[in-house]
Amino acid sequence: MTRLATAFAKPHPALVTFVTAGDGPTAAILDALVEGGADVIELGMPFTDPMADGPAIQAANIRSLLAGTRTADILALAKAFRHRHPDVPLVLMGYANPMTIRGPEWFAAAAQDAGVDGVICVDIPPEEDQELGPALRAAGIDPIRLATPTTDAARLPQVLNGASGFLYYVSVAGITGLQQAQQTSIDEAVARLKAHTSLPVAVGFGVRTPEQAAAIARVADGVVVGSAIVELVATHGTAAPAYVRAYIQSLSQAIHAAREGVPA
Repeated sequence: MTRLATAFAKPHPALVTFVTAGDGPTAAILDALVEGGADVIELGMPFTDPMADGPAIQAANIRSLLAGTRTADILALAKAFRHRHPDVPLVLMGYANPMTIRGPEWFAAAAQDAGVDGVICVDIPPEEDQELGPALRAAGIDPIRLATPTTDAARLPQVLNGASGFLYYVSVAGITGLQQAQQTSIDEAVARLKAHTSLPVAVGFGVRTPEQAAAIARVADGVVVGSAIVELVATHGTAAPAYVRAYIQSLSQAIHAAREGVPA
């Protein structure tokens, strides 16, 4: 089994966490995510036009870029993380330009060398899979797709075609961090998606509290948390790892309890 498959095969839903590379003490924050109980880590690749992201992650992108973060730095962070944490899945998440500017084969080979398990490219639609997907698959890296509330029955097969690792359900039709979908709509969407795929379904966008995470964990295979972590980094700077660790522990405990029938 791959690292991602193993993470989603645990007795509890996976806690999937996001942090922007180069924003704050990234290596220490990555370690804090693992220590807090994260099952999968998404490492954001900063970009000048992060169209899917809300103010918190936009600001993190700008801080990282102003600090001089480059693709080589992100890959070095990933490679060092893999040495420290050989069993924890690591996913690169970002936009097409940094991933394809040197050619998809270059990026896939570099990601493979860094020990990356999956890639989420927000702005390459499934219809343009050839831009990156074949190179990733040839390197043994999962191209992870996004589904949204507007992904209807006609388009869902295209989204799922060639997807692997897990399916990321974006629970609101909007940008990250600003709102959360009603739980009823999440329940219905997860049931619909799981009727069409055997891939694990992880739900994100707007998840902040242990209570929200637990509610999603009762129906989904994974819970994705990003903006709330990024805000901790913005607030606490070099001291952020301790705050991140404690926050992730609270989410992890809630997710574990959700499937045990214990109040979260």
